[in-house]
Amino acid sequence: MVYVKNWDDFEIAAENMYMRNPTKSRFSMKYIHHKGQLLLKLTDNIKCIQYRTEVMPDLKKIEKFTGNIMGHMASSE
Repeated sequence: MVYVKNWDDFEIAAENMYMRNPTKSRFSMKYIHHKGQLLLKLTDNIKCIQYRTEVMPDLKKIEKFTGNIMGHMASSE
């Protein structure tokens, strides 16, 4: 499991991982209340990429990314 420090790096790596193997990829988001952190995780059973944040401005970026990745998952391509 790899924690990516930079949001842009996580976004690019996660989208590339999903595009390489869409049938095996899973995306999860978890809020850790006592730490005030949001944890994003994308895995394809071989590699796992994680991003953790406590910063509120990242939420807009995460919302946009989640909509984008869910759009890919819901499409028939």
